[in-house]
Amino acid sequence: MLTDASLKSKVDSLWSRFWSGGISNPLTAIEQMSYLIFLKRLEDIDNAKAAAVKRRKASSSAEASAKAEFKSLFSGKMDVGGRKIDKEKCRWSYWSQLSGDEMLRHVRDVVFEFLRNLGSETSSFTQHMEDAMFSIPKASLLQEAVKIIDDMHISEQNIDVQGDLYEYLLGQLSTAGKNGQFRTPRHIIRMLAKLMDPQPRERVCDPAAGTAGFLVAAYEHMLETNTSKDILTYDEEGKAHNLIGDKIDPKLHKFLKSQALSGYDFDATMVRMGAMNLMLHGVDNPNFRYADALSKQFNERQCYDVILANPPFKGSIDESDINPRFGVKTKKTELLFIELIYGLLESGGRAAVIVPDGVLFGTSNAHQDVRKILVDKCTLDGIVSMPSGVFKPYAGVSTAVLLFTKAVPEKEYDVWFYDMQADGFSLDDKRQKIADNDIPDVLKEWTARKTKQKSKSKKVVWVNTKDIRANKYDLSISRYKPVEHKAVNYEKPEVLMDKVMMLEEEIVEYMKNIKKKI
Repeated sequence: MLTDASLKSKVDSLWSRFWSGGISNPLTAIEQMSYLIFLKRLEDIDNAKAAAVKRRKASSSAEASAKAEFKSLFSGKMDVGGRKIDKEKCRWSYWSQLSGDEMLRHVRDVVFEFLRNLGSETSSFTQHMEDAMFSIPKASLLQEAVKIIDDMHISEQNIDVQGDLYEYLLGQLSTAGKNGQFRTPRHIIRMLAKLMDPQPRERVCDPAAGTAGFLVAAYEHMLETNTSKDILTYDEEGKAHNLIGDKIDPKLHKFLKSQALSGYDFDATMVRMGAMNLMLHGVDNPNFRYADALSKQFNERQCYDVILANPPFKGSIDESDINPRFGVKTKKTELLFIELIYGLLESGGRAAVIVPDGVLFGTSNAHQDVRKILVDKCTLDGIVSMPSGVFKPYAGVSTAVLLFTKAVPEKEYDVWFYDMQADGFSLDDKRQKIADNDIPDVLKEWTARKTKQKSKSKKVVWVNTKDIRANKYDLSISRYKPVEHKAVNYEKPEVLMDKVMMLEEEIVEYMKNIKKKI
């Protein structure tokens, strides 16, 4: 959560400038802001690396100094329309000082050409720049945006604040995408990360990553659980800060920042935003790629220890391009993603996946086949049934969290169900903060379930797979939750008759008064 009021004000101001400047599409606006923030960070990172090498040279042997050579991203020349231009002129510090019209032309014609040709330099974010398009229409808008970003002093902020700043910016994504994807609330994402409890040695994936919210949450969870308690602080939403991961071995820390996290998305804009989000949270080089995980071109199998995902609901898909790996015959993306996730997990790997309620009780063969995978080929550890307002204002669909492990299950075993009725926010479009919040209890009961002691919570139900199979693999909690019969006190018949007669007398009296007035 971004708690700095002045930074919030600057982000709001930046957003307002883009809106009033003619860029009203949230995706386009945030994409253009991302480019500008990245260009600012690019020079800051380049300068920091140059300074680090200079320090090493000053304090090390001649041999070590030779190894510490540094080549700036901005060294050399580049060809732009037949002209040779110094890359130094692509530095933020150079072009941000130009006059309005000159700045607009230079950024459009030179800086973005530089950006598109960064290739595999610096981070994964640069790998997605080939089709980067500059679409800020006015010189005045560009100047105002540059000034606001300069005033944010992004490089002077710690990684916590940089990440929170970008998350706050992404919060402007308030509409569902054309393919059914929508932004998952951050407190729900953190809940899933805590339920899965990923460890620094594990490989984590989101095959429908969007803006990388689940990968960021997994990364922060691993840092939080490996940071000394006296260092940690928490904001009013319960989000941890000062995540330094001081208990993690340096080699493992390097793995965590460069190899542990993988994400895929078929929307190039989302991929750029997701990579930028990870970069601003301190993940140097995640495996974040442009790919349709359901297509024939996607061939990964059994690669990951943990998967966290909220795949698109009711997304459109080209039937001719569906990967033949799928045994479930359907075009429903929410069903195909479950089988995909099963295939991506290593043996013993575990997943937390948000699905629409229809996945739990749909009667088609495809629905039942997917549930058979969860119950018979995996150990279905649990299901959290969430209230229908969790995704408002983006969507009102009822959803649930599937929690499963890719492990050959016992012939019969018990599945843990939780009937979550509140998430700490009102379930209307306003989503205002309220006191009722089942998430702490969900986490507490999830941990306690390992003891298999009878829970005192009325929201927890244990169901044996024998009963689930007998009900066509129906996984909706309503089928198994005990019905509470409340005693109702009825009035005596003579009392009810007296009340009815009294009401009839009143009606007759009203009718008489009306008749007099006619």
